[in-house]
Amino acid sequence: MSPLRTALLQSSGRPGSVAGNLKVLDEAAGRAAKAGAGLLISPEMFLSGYAIGDEVPLLAEPADGPAARSVAEIAERHGIAVMYGYPEREGELIFNSAQLIGRDGRSLANYRKTHLFGCFEQQWFTPGEQQVVQAELDGVRVGMLICYDVEFPENVRAHALAGTDLLLVPTAQMHPFQFVAESLVPVRAFESQMYIAYVNRTGPEGEFEFVGLSCLASPDGTTRVRAGRGEELVVGDVDLALLYASRETNPYLRDRRPGLYTS
Repeated sequence: MSPLRTALLQSSGRPGSVAGNLKVLDEAAGRAAKAGAGLLISPEMFLSGYAIGDEVPLLAEPADGPAARSVAEIAERHGIAVMYGYPEREGELIFNSAQLIGRDGRSLANYRKTHLFGCFEQQWFTPGEQQVVQAELDGVRVGMLICYDVEFPENVRAHALAGTDLLLVPTAQMHPFQFVAESLVPVRAFESQMYIAYVNRTGPEGEFEFVGLSCLASPDGTTRVRAGRGEELVVGDVDLALLYASRETNPYLRDRRPGLYTS
């Protein structure tokens, strides 16, 4: 089985400009496809920008809105699946969401962030209620979380028990919490036996300083690829043969005793 080559777009794009961010996404999709990638992942709230304050309700769109159709056209034209973060509107509610579009332009999955971080997110967004959202992509079972969600081990373990092979985590991870990217994410990949693609924003934006350090963490405890602190597109392989071999030798999931655990 061929590995799923996965491209991580580390960028803050053009905060406040959906059109500008679609151009950045289009250019990155072209570069990723030329590098042989079958999947491109962008950061949390990539289409709108993260620190956009009062513009959140102005830039929020339905999951099948104009921006989604534009991303679908990008994915189909370049022949690459695309996951992007955006503010999703459903009636009067707004969610911090991420959507996965297949290489044929069809929506494969849409996830709403369940754990909102800080006053900014809690002011503007409604938390999602579905813990595990998955899709099949080139034989890989893909799951979705957003940023703060991955810092709760219960979320990642729920994905492990549901059979997620590759967990996609668009993020807006900021100073001084870079240890999450450096240490916590690789540990999550090891303890729950999956690949985790953690894709961050970078540089100053509003009151925040995003730290970059996007990575593709592997179930064998290694980091397959790691970005630096600036704008970058990095590519790594999700190898199911390695994943299955790692699951055979790592006993964590087999040795669990759920009857002993409480909430």
